Amino acid sequence: MTAKRQVPVWAMALGVLAVMAAVLVALGSLGGDTLPERKGPPIEDLRVEKTVLRPGEIDLTVRNAGPDPVTVAQVFVNDTYVDFSGGDEPVDRLGKETLTVNYPWLDGNPLEIGMLTSTGVVIPHSIAAAVETPDTGGGFLWSMILIGFYVGVIPVTLGMLALPVLRRGGRRWTSALIAFTVGLLGFLAIDGTLEALDLSAAGSGVFGGDAIVFLGAGLAFLLLSGIDAWMKSRRKKRQEEGASGWQLALMVAIGIGLHNFGEGLAIGSAYSVGELALGTFLIIGFAIHNTTEGLAIVAPLATEKPRLRALLGLGLIAGGPAVAGALLGGSVSSSELAAALIGIGVGAILQVVVQLVPAMKDGAGKILTPVTSAAIGAGALALYLTGRKGAAVVEMEV
Repeated sequence: MTAKRQVPVWAMALGVLAVMAAVLVALGSLGGDTLPERKGPPIEDLRVEKTVLRPGEIDLTVRNAGPDPVTVAQVFVNDTYVDFSGGDEPVDRLGKETLTVNYPWLDGNPLEIGMLTSTGVVIPHSIAAAVETPDTGGGFLWSMILIGFYVGVIPVTLGMLALPVLRRGGRRWTSALIAFTVGLLGFLAIDGTLEALDLSAAGSGVFGGDAIVFLGAGLAFLLLSGIDAWMKSRRKKRQEEGASGWQLALMVAIGIGLHNFGEGLAIGSAYSVGELALGTFLIIGFAIHNTTEGLAIVAPLATEKPRLRALLGLGLIAGGPAVAGALLGGSVSSSELAAALIGIGVGAILQVVVQLVPAMKDGAGKILTPVTSAAIGAGALALYLTGRKGAAVVEMEV
């Protein structure tokens, strides 16, 4: 008597998913016909996602967050009706349109804009101080490339070159440096989260509002934690197989490069939406932290004699992704998307903190000692004071 052949698990899973999809499609098709027709005036909810000011013109990128199509019939600025182009067709639900308003605005003056819909609803939008929007062309992209090098490649390389000096300082000084970095990054995570929430509040709210910040942070933390666990397992396997120190150092550099990509995203998106102070905080915080990352890269090379050219190559592998992240983040044009990217950066920060905490242990295995506790507080205080100074500079420039 032959045994019955069992259906593979993957085939059963696909069958269950197919049945669920068919039932949901049927419910969606039949359910809409059973609902009564909604009566009453249309619900119009048009929100401004982005404002671009050029001499004599104002570009308003609007998105329909309501259930009904919206048609913009007229636009007025400071109680004066003005000419505009765009919006010839109704903006459907979740759709977006760019309105180009012709108005000779004056630098530094406030603007009160009203968009009058075809049903007579006025949708307001305020600009506290009219300032020409910076060009995001080649100069801006070049700045993002330089920032990526400042944050990623240079600090990581410097950290590797400082290995002999820190080694002579002993474990106590190394633990204090790592604790200082933990305090700095912990404050940075809190400050970045608050800034991301402010950005999401300034957006349309169509794509989740504040929830998108925490979703980005959570997904980034889980993804990087998974990658880190995979990289550690690979390094352990290579060690058991007798892999060379260079192979292990390369794997560490690749893992750190993934972190630095998220850091570049956070910096670039902060600058793209005008959060100059936050961008400055991120550059300072990540630059200091990435110096300690250089130590992690050269740790497997402690018994070898590394060449300068090889160390620079490892630094480029670990820090280079920060350049790509800054370029991508700098091209963002939506406050909500920028908030999500900063949330991703916050998740990367938290994952780095989780990695650094065990390295704070002293010879007795204690994490919180008088030295490390003081260093954590000093790191948070240093970033707070630096941040206040950066904010004051931005206010003076404005």
